[in-house]
Amino acid sequence: MRHLHLDAIGGVAGDMVVASLLDVMPAHAEACLRAAEAVSGVACRLLRHRDEVLSGARFWVADPEPQAQNHTPWSDIRARLVEADLPEGARRHAIGIFAVLAVAEGRIHGIAPDEVAFHEVGAADSIADIVAAGWLIAALADADGDATCSVGALPLGGGRVRTAHGIMPVPAPATALLLEGFATIDDGVAGERVTPTGAAILRHLGANAAPPPGARKLLASGIGFGTKTLPGLSNVLRALVSERGKAPDPTFRDLAVIAFEVDDQTPEDLAIGLDHIRRVAGVVDVIQMPAFGKKGRLLAHIQVLAEPAALEAAVAACFAETTTIGLRTGLTSARALRREIATVAGVRVKRVERPGGATSKAESDDVAAMPGHAARQRARAAAERGGDE
Repeated sequence: MRHLHLDAIGGVAGDMVVASLLDVMPAHAEACLRAAEAVSGVACRLLRHRDEVLSGARFWVADPEPQAQNHTPWSDIRARLVEADLPEGARRHAIGIFAVLAVAEGRIHGIAPDEVAFHEVGAADSIADIVAAGWLIAALADADGDATCSVGALPLGGGRVRTAHGIMPVPAPATALLLEGFATIDDGVAGERVTPTGAAILRHLGANAAPPPGARKLLASGIGFGTKTLPGLSNVLRALVSERGKAPDPTFRDLAVIAFEVDDQTPEDLAIGLDHIRRVAGVVDVIQMPAFGKKGRLLAHIQVLAEPAALEAAVAACFAETTTIGLRTGLTSARALRREIATVAGVRVKRVERPGGATSKAESDDVAAMPGHAARQRARAAAERGGDE
């Protein structure tokens, strides 16, 4: 699956998202621009642009006619999108972005989303931005389905902005609502750095989620310019498109790794604590080994392997069940041979497909209760012979 990561260097606006994606996928420019023009009724162009530092693309939309600036009900825009000659994916994303905006505006004004009438966002240029963004988001997906998305810390900006509702603080109320849960920074540059349309696109894409784990191949990057000039800063949004490579082995998977040392917990209590960690859902294995720390002090080195989704639960268990006050986490890629479990004469046998042929091993716990070394050896050998048949 493809992944889109956005770096909001200058900020995020609808035209900046479109420009950055068109810089990544210029082959889609003609069809994307024609679709945006057909729905919005205004001319659209893809321009090359550069400032004193960077070069990239700019999405230019002609100034709409004055009458096009009237309040536009969300229901009217939705009907227009439903009837428009758009690919289904582009239509779905465009409606989804507008719907996110309608919910936010409705919450701000205390009305139902269907009662919302857009002002600035209802203008033809904003409709062009959202239709073009929807088109490109759909085009970004590969054969496996929709792409995932993440974004770096967002500059909040500051000051005041003039809107149809009067002068508002930056970020505007609807924008602030849409950005809840996103990481933000104050880079010292004021102004409206994230627009309502830009925030709605990020929210629609679920860009506040963490990037997917594991190694990815970078496919392309693009630079999209905004229309404002920022002091000492390129007003650009960078798009990075990557793809998870196909695993050569179906047993390939990503694992989270937790590592720490313990030197002040009794071996008996540590063993009990590690057993509790092993029972946490998503924990794959817990390994303990002796090591030497500072001043030649003997300590226990602990390594926990877990499914990435279980990382936080495993970390919490490590702090709860051991005396460690700090640990290290990371992601690694694991490979395992294909295996299956069979029961032979009441003994579980693990059969593993190896490059040189299959091998079988009896489960030790299943023969442990048998009295006498010879009896255990016979039971183990019989089970393993049966497992190879």
